[in-house]
Amino acid sequence: MTRTAPAPRVLMLSDVYFPRVNGVSTSVQTFRRDLAALDCPSLLVAPQYPADRDDEPDVFRVRSRYLPFDPEDRIMSRRELMRICGSLIGQFNLIHIQTPFLAHRIGLRLAHRLGLKTVETYHTYFEHYFHHYLPLLPRSILSRLARSISRNQCDAVDAVIAPSPQMAQALTQYGVTSHIEVIPTGLDLKQFSGGDGARFRAANGIEPGRPVMLTVGRIAFEKNLNFLIDVLERTCQAVPDVLMVFAGDGPAVPHLKRRVERRRLGHNVRFVGYLDRSSGLLDCYRGADVFVFASKTETQGLVLLEAMAVGTPVVSTAVMGTKTVLDGAPGAVVVDEHLGRFSSAVVELLRHPRRRAALSAKASAFIAERWSSQEMARRMLDLYRRLLEPTHEIRR
Repeated sequence: MTRTAPAPRVLMLSDVYFPRVNGVSTSVQTFRRDLAALDCPSLLVAPQYPADRDDEPDVFRVRSRYLPFDPEDRIMSRRELMRICGSLIGQFNLIHIQTPFLAHRIGLRLAHRLGLKTVETYHTYFEHYFHHYLPLLPRSILSRLARSISRNQCDAVDAVIAPSPQMAQALTQYGVTSHIEVIPTGLDLKQFSGGDGARFRAANGIEPGRPVMLTVGRIAFEKNLNFLIDVLERTCQAVPDVLMVFAGDGPAVPHLKRRVERRRLGHNVRFVGYLDRSSGLLDCYRGADVFVFASKTETQGLVLLEAMAVGTPVVSTAVMGTKTVLDGAPGAVVVDEHLGRFSSAVVELLRHPRRRAALSAKASAFIAERWSSQEMARRMLDLYRRLLEPTHEIRR
């Protein structure tokens, strides 16, 4: 008699989650919502933050403490994490690890104890990340260390999820032997149907007709934001009243503010901090004329999808995961990291509203066709089911 695989009941473990705003939090929330709609419930264990937050169903918060070198993040209490996970035993039959820190270690320990399958999403391109925070060590040593840690962690789980083919290729080059499946985080267009650009401009004292460049995300050294300041300076030569809006926060804010001051660009830059995704962020996207992006470390680049979903034209480089997002995207102008060419593309869009409108009109249909979050959740559910098959063998 052939045994059928049990329905997936998933325990997700993550060292970060909302109200901490980043791509990991967004990905976890998006997949949990769409998996639940497919009758695949999940439990999420994540840190507790000082800021109050009304949590979603089945989110269990672990007492955490402050990290002096990274004030945005928290480190969970190991003892309480084990206690909470232990209290949930019997409610899950698969473990999905979202981050490579304490969540990874406890997730593996729990899986070994219970004899469960584990899957881990590789969200962060650490090889091109460490040197920004450990500048005293040679980059070659940090690169080898990142590759070694990543390889060992990925090979400790049953399957690895890469958000893009480029990240999957990098993991393969590291020597990872576990099965790697490419499943990006999708987008629900219904969540990006609102927003009021005029309201954002009014709230931030931005004149209705002033040209606005926007970038959204963590204000961190690995995001290549120095280059965007250079682009702004060059753009100002052709469009003197242009305003660059940075929506987000992070450790590089003081550095960027000093750079802006040295370039005498204070009149052309506005830092607005993190914005609520259901209201303020949508207003911000719609209040911008051009979205600009040049990060080299993205495993995917969700903010590019978000910008195109609301119809904000994109000018961006295409490196790592952003290559996949921007491949064939009719709402984007893809350029290399060349100051003159990037700035020229921005100026051309700022000066030609019809060109912006043409890009905007095509973007939403492209996102709906290729980047549906519901379709990505179905692919995730298929992977869960294959892992739970009694005679499971995932082929490369």
